[in-house]
Amino acid sequence: MKRVFCIVLSVCLLVCLTACGAKKAADGKTPITVCLDWTPNTNHTGLYVALVNGYYADAGLDVTIVQPPENGATQACAAGQAQFAVDMQDTLAPAFTSDTPLGVTAVAALVQHNSSGILSKAGQGMDTPAGLAGNTYLTWDSPTELAMLKNVVTNAGADWESVKLIPNTVTNEAQDVLQHPDHAIWVFYGWSGINAEISGVDTDFFYFRDLNPVFDYYTPVLIANNVFLQSEPEAAKAFLAATKQGYLFAAEHPQEAARILIDADDTHSLTDSEALVLASQEYLSAEYVSDAPYWGYISPERWDAFYAWLSEEGLVEKALPAGTGFSNAYLAQ
Repeated sequence: MKRVFCIVLSVCLLVCLTACGAKKAADGKTPITVCLDWTPNTNHTGLYVALVNGYYADAGLDVTIVQPPENGATQACAAGQAQFAVDMQDTLAPAFTSDTPLGVTAVAALVQHNSSGILSKAGQGMDTPAGLAGNTYLTWDSPTELAMLKNVVTNAGADWESVKLIPNTVTNEAQDVLQHPDHAIWVFYGWSGINAEISGVDTDFFYFRDLNPVFDYYTPVLIANNVFLQSEPEAAKAFLAATKQGYLFAAEHPQEAARILIDADDTHSLTDSEALVLASQEYLSAEYVSDAPYWGYISPERWDAFYAWLSEEGLVEKALPAGTGFSNAYLAQ
């Protein structure tokens, strides 16, 4: 019976590897699917540059970039519907701590430092966390989101309970704070903060990373299917090396890269946002590598510090040991 069980298990594993691995196409190229976390934006520019400039083709890869399904990019990647996907370290945590953890690994940081923080109308006193007391915060009602905000407000000596919470249904943060001066909104500066600048809306902003170094976690990151990594490690390395070329090009040629992104966006969501894309690309051009030793590098200390904080705060179902969920092993230095 043990022998039969081992044979059955081996067959099942082989089937799984075949399903999730990337097999050669008729032209000899390895097909790779990348699932985005959202509609195309400047976080994704390097992927589109690598595709349009032929870096993937030169690496023997046939890459397709797709939009996320309803159940999300990470689930699609874990199920083998995509070999790679885009997600964020904070939202990935449940994938590693549930009773049925998802088989994915973060393999590259797309942006080196957390560019998120709190946006408000200029001059309303919310340029620091203490100023949120007595004002209104637009929330997604995420436990991690609220715990982080409570941390910085409380550490600033303000009364967290006095912050009024209302649901966040805003699509244009700059216009919302202009019309509602008591509103504060969590945004990523590289997109929404830049949008406020080009829209002529004077705003105040503070980064979470400046208030607590633990909050300088990785967002966004590129994740990969674990079975694919095991079965096709060279294809994974080739994909990441070509992607690196795309992001380095975007860092060195932000205007040209921005136009590549706009033209290659088959959702056409960026067609009427050229000024925003160009300005956002200028901002992010310095953030793709920043102070990291090489593109894509994930600092074990920073990654582990944030997951340790989630564990200490009881924000995950079980503890996240050091080294959980990421690897630098597939990156080209």
